Amino acid sequence: MRLGTFIIALFVVAAPTVDAHPSAKSTNAERLARGLPPLPPARRATHVAAARRSGVSPIPQPEPQPQVCETGPIQCCQKVTTASDPVAGLVLSLLGVVVKDTSTSVGMTCSPMSGISSGTCATQTVCCENNSFNGLIALGCTPVSASTS
Repeated sequence: MRLGTFIIALFVVAAPTVDAHPSAKSTNAERLARGLPPLPPARRATHVAAARRSGVSPIPQPEPQPQVCETGPIQCCQKVTTASDPVAGLVLSLLGVVVKDTSTSVGMTCSPMSGISSGTCATQTVCCENNSFNGLIALGCTPVSASTS
């Protein structure tokens, strides 16, 4: 009796696990041939409204205009420091230049940049207010971007 009960219990447990339908879905043509309704369309991609948007396209920016030095050509200086620097102070005193504000920026060993060489300054590209010392020194220098000169 126990064996019969075991077999019936095994059958009851195993019966729901067997799929009555084949594992591969039949095509709509096969379903219609058997008198069944067609399957609904399968969604293989996201709905257009639910698709992720990347955001607003950026507005193209105009190319940057080259910086213009209003006081003369853009200079390429080996060193830019202040008038309080000992070396700059010595050169200024030897040239007889009196600088009232010791925080004035000073470019040392400067050469003008023009034409093809405008992007070839290996040190500091500056625009100076007073370049009248034959490139030895320049006063009132402010840095400019070498890529836009």
